[in-house]
Amino acid sequence: MKVFIILGTRPEIIKMSPVIRACEKNKVNFAILHTNQHYSQNLDKIFFKELNLPQPKYNLNVGSGTHAEQTAKILVNIEKILLKEKPDIVLVQGDTNTVLAGALAAAKIHIKVGHIEAGLRSYFREMPEEINRILADHCSDLLFAPTKKAKEILLKEGISNKNIFVTGNTIVDAVFQNMKLAEQKSKILKELNLQKNQYFLITAHRAENVDNQERLKGILKGIEMINKEFSLPIIYPIHPRTRKMLKEFKLSIPKNIKLIEPLGYLDFLLLQKNAKLILTDSGGIQEEACIMKVPCITLRDNTERPETLIVKSNILAGTNPEKILKSAKKILNSKRQWKNPFGDGLAGEKIVEIIKKSIK
Repeated sequence: MKVFIILGTRPEIIKMSPVIRACEKNKVNFAILHTNQHYSQNLDKIFFKELNLPQPKYNLNVGSGTHAEQTAKILVNIEKILLKEKPDIVLVQGDTNTVLAGALAAAKIHIKVGHIEAGLRSYFREMPEEINRILADHCSDLLFAPTKKAKEILLKEGISNKNIFVTGNTIVDAVFQNMKLAEQKSKILKELNLQKNQYFLITAHRAENVDNQERLKGILKGIEMINKEFSLPIIYPIHPRTRKMLKEFKLSIPKNIKLIEPLGYLDFLLLQKNAKLILTDSGGIQEEACIMKVPCITLRDNTERPETLIVKSNILAGTNPEKILKSAKKILNSKRQWKNPFGDGLAGEKIVEIIKKSIK
């Protein structure tokens, strides 16, 4: 059996790491193809080294571009490699252009596709990620749903029950596997002069937010109001895209917000674990915050992680400044007693076992 793992962004590397480790442990023949969809090396290259993962066999270096350009480049290059390598199954994870191109390229040449984190829906078609995840699900042979709710969504869309497997989310594995490493290696709290539970952490990078002047302005105003209310430091590892749009819109960062460069995974994991509150527009960070029992405010009007809302680890605030402040007050007055809905930390092992049984 030959497994081909396709990834292209920082979250994919993190969430695929437990599957890669499970392949190594079970002596599965596998290779990694990295599309390099992120154009900043700090955003993903460092992760392979930090997480002690084998280097990719192929690097496509596609970089940024329009959705059509990026997806087309990945599609053309992946097809050539798959025709040469002839794997039994291609694994993709999540909802990026890499996922769509990888799944489509494999399906078209009759190579089985396994989609990890299948069945997520925001029901907001203006998000390119929503289109990617729907199309990837519908051309996959094995759908690894993180929760029962995700499985229900897939069944309602007409996907056969025999193709769907509830495995839990590999992000739980990644947090469990890497937290001890982060606590041993990372000095980020000392470097930034931070105390546990005495700072807020923000990330905002989605196009729907940072490419929209009013939404971005609303987020900045909301952060400013939170800072005035709680008088705690706010740490913001800023994405290159956000930095560019701030300049373009001539928007300034409120004072008392500490801008830092994007961090490696272990540093960022430790920053999340010790934060009093996380504000984000990232899907993966909503999950990680929930797993680590850190309250989260989501700076979006929808989420494909409704489980976090159900267990009350997360509040949808959108980008209205008053609502952001109100949500922060509400969640900080709640107890951190929710149950992690994303599984037991053994998703990677389960996925590899299912693949071994499915590929004869």
